[in-house]
Amino acid sequence: MWLSNSSVGRKVVMSVTGVALILFLTFHMAMNLVSLFSAEGYNMVCEFLGANWYALAATVILAALFVIHIIYAFWLTMQNRQARGNERYAVTDRPKTVEWASQNMLVLGLIVIVGLGLHLFHFWSKMQLPELMHNMGASVDPMTLSYAADGVFHIENTFASVANVVLYLVWLGALWFHLTHGFWSAMQTLGWNNKVWLNRWKCISNIYTSIVVACFALVIIVFFIKSLI
Repeated sequence: MWLSNSSVGRKVVMSVTGVALILFLTFHMAMNLVSLFSAEGYNMVCEFLGANWYALAATVILAALFVIHIIYAFWLTMQNRQARGNERYAVTDRPKTVEWASQNMLVLGLIVIVGLGLHLFHFWSKMQLPELMHNMGASVDPMTLSYAADGVFHIENTFASVANVVLYLVWLGALWFHLTHGFWSAMQTLGWNNKVWLNRWKCISNIYTSIVVACFALVIIVFFIKSLI
């Protein structure tokens, strides 16, 4: 199959799944901003996105996109290393035209994966998962279940810790580098690869990613400051 047998096809899969994940991040960022203005409104969103069939379907689709993105990322990395052969061990200067993020996409991706695991532990495992287990007939602590849709409670608890704040900000930093390169690279793979549009996409990716990451960071910092007052 072209999407798996050719290098170009694998890059297309990487690009399409990456763009889909960026769209999800944008939605997640917009949802998180609600918590800064209305705790009740944010919790209503969390309740709407609980263990309902549409939320679970979206979760499965997102998980599949993420897994496919990771698999193809490792696949392409291994392919590129094999193509370079012994050249990768040679001591050479990095080309000035190659960005730092491009040289370290795999490492940045691994940091993003670890950060995602931390995020799932702090939020998904305490919100949607208990509701899902309860709906499946499993025994769930009533206190845990009562706070499953209280997103603000979990944000306050998570970001009252300095360690969590630092870890999440490091995660967001890695995410920024990963997305700024990945965004325009995806556009290039999907056909916008002439000199004019490539430069435009680089500019758009920097601005867009900066806004998304800054909004995530704003929520973290605001709730941390609130915990100190």
